[in-house]
Amino acid sequence: MVKSAVDGTRRMLVSAAIVGMLAGCAVGQDFRRPDPPAASTYLPGAQPSETVAAKGPGGAKQRFDIGTDIPSEWWLLFRSESLDRLVRIALEENPTLAQARARLAQAREDLNARSGATRYPAADAGISVTRRKVNLDSLGVTNVPEPGPFTLYNASISVSYALDLFGGNRRALEGLGAKVDYRKFELEAARRTLAANVVNAAIRQASLRARIGKAQDLLEAQGRQSAITEDRYKAGGVSALDVRNQNMLLDQTRALLPPLGGQLAQVSHQLAVYLGREPAAATIDEFDLDTLHLPEEVPLSLPSSLARKRPDIRAAEALWHQACANVGVATADLFPKITINGSLGSQRTGSGDLPSGVNVWSIAGNLMQPIFRGGELRARKRSAVAAYDEAAAVYRQTVLQGLQEVADALSALEMDARTLQAQADAVEHARAGYGIARQQYLLGGISHLALLDAQRQLLQSEFDRVQAQADRYADTAALLHALGGGWRDLE
Repeated sequence: MVKSAVDGTRRMLVSAAIVGMLAGCAVGQDFRRPDPPAASTYLPGAQPSETVAAKGPGGAKQRFDIGTDIPSEWWLLFRSESLDRLVRIALEENPTLAQARARLAQAREDLNARSGATRYPAADAGISVTRRKVNLDSLGVTNVPEPGPFTLYNASISVSYALDLFGGNRRALEGLGAKVDYRKFELEAARRTLAANVVNAAIRQASLRARIGKAQDLLEAQGRQSAITEDRYKAGGVSALDVRNQNMLLDQTRALLPPLGGQLAQVSHQLAVYLGREPAAATIDEFDLDTLHLPEEVPLSLPSSLARKRPDIRAAEALWHQACANVGVATADLFPKITINGSLGSQRTGSGDLPSGVNVWSIAGNLMQPIFRGGELRARKRSAVAAYDEAAAVYRQTVLQGLQEVADALSALEMDARTLQAQADAVEHARAGYGIARQQYLLGGISHLALLDAQRQLLQSEFDRVQAQADRYADTAALLHALGGGWRDLE
């Protein structure tokens, strides 16, 4: 009899679990992945296929290879072993990525925990010891000798399962799965951004070092000019105003060096932090702008694939998916909930008799239908729908921002190429002028001061060209970043 009761309880619980998992329907709408952007280009009108070229380092013509995917290690396009090494160290050691990895692991375990709690029946074993004294008179039993205190030993196994008839649990698991996707894409976005930050910092460091070098050369030339002007003033050849003007130029150039040095120190400190190291203990490679290779063939994926490549867009999509699942959870809360509970055990007055067999068991079903909650449940559903609408708008905004970033980078690269072309031409003219002035000076046609002034103009032109070259490198990195560069398999 006991065995048949146990078998019957087991069969009923298993059958209920199967019915709950297979027969139920999930309320709420299924999430459908949004359509990709319909535009075929990033810029209005004809999209440029190449930029102009300029003379000198970093002046090559850039061609946009439309429809080509961005390589996962896009920084290798700059052909710098030092840059590649810094990026790889940062991807391994940066604490921001460690945080993102931990959040992903937490989301996965939250999903595992909720899955285990809702997909399968919960079974618990318990054992208890109770000291009792029964008053028979209080129970209406008379003419029976009053029993003394006794100890009751109880060992039992209880099983419970909530039938998921309307899919509330499945929607909750779907939402947690979407959160896992969000954390995964968040990690990818952090990796991509970190790589871009390291590249930009390296370019900025190289630019600052080059500009400091040019400023020091310019300061030296102006110092010689100032000394000659002072001598000429003492000889009565120039006025005091000429001396003041020359000293003013010298001081203006001298004032450039402290801010540039401060910026260089800050960039080095930032690179150390990117690498997960203390600024005081980090050894940072020194980059030379002229040794960085400007990518000449720039891959340019289509707008339709941008939403599949950028992890920040995929993260926004995952949050939208989670909001959709939450609407299903809130809807399921409006419907009945059925829970089945069963238990069996052994209850004895002697601990040694517990293994003798099952002598107590129970099975129960519970149905709970919300009737009146003061509008709470329907308000929660409306709130979930509003959150869904917000997540949809956030996704669309993220896509638009991604398209804007690519468009801005493309426009910037076109302007950078033209600016560098003009600056390179200015350097060529200044260099030619300095050559002419040098020949005239050797022939006695001009003074040493005039020669130094031609040299100063050349150095100033080279100083300005360095910034234009660095801007072109940085905006190339920005374009590769905006296109989803550095992404791994996000499917």
